[in-house]
Amino acid sequence: MARRPLVMGNWKLNGNKAFTKELIEGLKKELADVKGCGVAIAPPVMYLAEAEVALAGQDVIALGSQNVDLNVSGAFTGDISTEMLKDFGAKYIIIGHSERRTYHKESDEFIAKKFAALKTAGLVPVLCIGETESENEAGQTEAVVSRQLDAVLDTLGAEAFNGAVIAYEPVWAIGTGKSATPAQAQAVHAFIRGHIAKKSQAVADQVIIQYGGSVNDANAAELFTQPDIDGALVGGASLKAPAFAVIVKAAEKAKA
Repeated sequence: MARRPLVMGNWKLNGNKAFTKELIEGLKKELADVKGCGVAIAPPVMYLAEAEVALAGQDVIALGSQNVDLNVSGAFTGDISTEMLKDFGAKYIIIGHSERRTYHKESDEFIAKKFAALKTAGLVPVLCIGETESENEAGQTEAVVSRQLDAVLDTLGAEAFNGAVIAYEPVWAIGTGKSATPAQAQAVHAFIRGHIAKKSQAVADQVIIQYGGSVNDANAAELFTQPDIDGALVGGASLKAPAFAVIVKAAEKAKA
């Protein structure tokens, strides 16, 4: 069975109430006819209520969120639980983004615990992995992504990746305008799938592996022609409905 690609917009720390409603209205118009590609958006958690209302009555665009914490309830000031995300209809939850790893010192082990919490709650983890520029230049890309995957594989087993999403985002390409070439990205995606296949070929065959890192309306189509690139996790270009729609439609067309 062919994997259905998923294009997800990570809005990061952007937007307000009005922007959220306006962007979603634009997306609904642009994407009304999309069938061959999954679509999700992850607004800031503050705006999940506005997004949930704006998305009502359509089934093309799913709601996601940018992070989650481990505890379901209790004395954990400032945290956000899986149950709260579910309460707003969020489905795809980004974890392990390089910005969280860098600015909040989140470890592979901590991210694996978040992965487990999401699976327990019936939510879809979107696990971000990827190497920095210095790691890339030192030829450590495969070692880094293996370590990041193994944090989950060694604690939860390969089956945890059934129905999950992996987003390969070379850190040197995020927000820099530098994107990996389609061939470079494909090589890493094939390695990631192969790494999981060592534990389970069936799990590896179905796991969605998105590419992220300066994906835009100009470079998306070529990236999606690669056999192991199953959509994208989109940053800046997801803040403009027409640009995001071009990316979604490119994925739909390439995988048709």
